[in-house]
Amino acid sequence: MPNFKSPLVRFLLISSILYTFLFLIYQFVLKRYTNYDQNFIAHIINVSDYLLKAIGYKTFKTLQENDYQVIGIDGSNGVWIGSNCNAIKLFALFSVFIIAFPGKQKQKYWFILLGILSIHILNIIRVVALTIIAYYSPYSLDFNHTYTFTFIVYLFIFLLWLIWINKFSGVNNKEQET
Repeated sequence: MPNFKSPLVRFLLISSILYTFLFLIYQFVLKRYTNYDQNFIAHIINVSDYLLKAIGYKTFKTLQENDYQVIGIDGSNGVWIGSNCNAIKLFALFSVFIIAFPGKQKQKYWFILLGILSIHILNIIRVVALTIIAYYSPYSLDFNHTYTFTFIVYLFIFLLWLIWINKFSGVNNKEQET
């Protein structure tokens, strides 16, 4: 039987339950009954399009209410942005990690808000970079999408979590070891 007083067991239990709950709401409510998912993807594409044009590229985009939204640089096939690429699940994962770890509630709220905003900005940079890769080096697009950027984004989330643990949670190293 697990020791529910153990900080690790509590963290794993709380984060697992909370993430499962948020995932189910996302999958079976947000995606199914709202256009939030597609509207958020359209926002990512519009901001990415603006940034690409700002640095001198001529772009194209396809915005639809179904799961077919594309951004590209003229002369390329562009990149398809699906619901798995909008980072909403990553927002939930990051938030759950902060909520499940000890710390003051007020600090958790602002840290989660800033963390989600920074993950969103990183995701937009990722979309811009993948769009440029699709133009200059389309044969390496799949590798960079699947490996390079996945590693970068998850590393970034992990580093944010470490910042929370070490700077804001109020739990010092001696308390974590016991």
